[in-house]
Amino acid sequence: MSAFPIEDIVASLQRVRHDWRESQQRSQAGGERELPSRQVVAELVEALTGALFPMRLGPTDLRQESENFYVAHTLDAALHLLHTQATLELRHELRHTAFDAAAVSADAMARARDFATQLPAIRALLDTDVMAAYHGDPAARSVDEVLLCYPGVTAMIHHRIAHPLYKMGLTLLARIVAERAHAQTGIDIHPGATIGPGFFMDHGTGIVIGETAVIGQRVRLYQAVTLGAKRFPTDAEGNLQKGLPRHPVVEDDVVIYAGATILGRVTIGKGATIGGNVWITDDVPAGASVTQASLQKAKGLRPGDC
Repeated sequence: MSAFPIEDIVASLQRVRHDWRESQQRSQAGGERELPSRQVVAELVEALTGALFPMRLGPTDLRQESENFYVAHTLDAALHLLHTQATLELRHELRHTAFDAAAVSADAMARARDFATQLPAIRALLDTDVMAAYHGDPAARSVDEVLLCYPGVTAMIHHRIAHPLYKMGLTLLARIVAERAHAQTGIDIHPGATIGPGFFMDHGTGIVIGETAVIGQRVRLYQAVTLGAKRFPTDAEGNLQKGLPRHPVVEDDVVIYAGATILGRVTIGKGATIGGNVWITDDVPAGASVTQASLQKAKGLRPGDC
């Protein structure tokens, strides 16, 4: 006999679940799970990470002579996981319609195969990110240290996996992957953001990059930088309009220092430098340097007026 009123609590929770499902039209005729599993997606990401970097992020007892065998075995298992989770997401999207289960499974398999063909390009992009961190941080002793230790690189491994999933319409899976990195590193990159090669987030904690942000090549961000939206347009009924370009475009070779906030669909021109703790809502020309002092001067303010 439990010391707690378990049966009453279970019955009450059942009623709450029932009411919510009714309100959301979530009847489950077969009683099966409808949504992808965060736990399985975590297993998928770990497997893909090991397959991408087998001798550094794979199993500790792996030897080079068995590297290809490990990668093949791990990828096969990971892609089967992706297929099952993609099937769940696609079925969930179609839950209010009559759909052909076999066709949905075939669609999920096609997307999993498409993703698989992108893995060499994902690895090549990650190599540029690792090298950018190594060359951009004087404290980095080796590329291995960067790959094993740097939160920015961990976040980019997740993003380079999540972004193709997002582009192929598996947006829920992509978001689960992205939020896993967010929880681990404190870096919040929406999987829809487009990020070019050689991207480096120094320290990284508190960085926020919105869904429609576009970042060029060899861009460097420091901690607590926000590439966000300035406003959220609504339709005639007051609902937020989804998918509109609302985040910054950051061109090649830009450096953005700690605490800078850049909002709206503005362009930061090639080679510009954005100083710490500035607030930007207008375009910045190529090669420009923007600091708190320069902004105060442009607005006719004296130090201490802000």
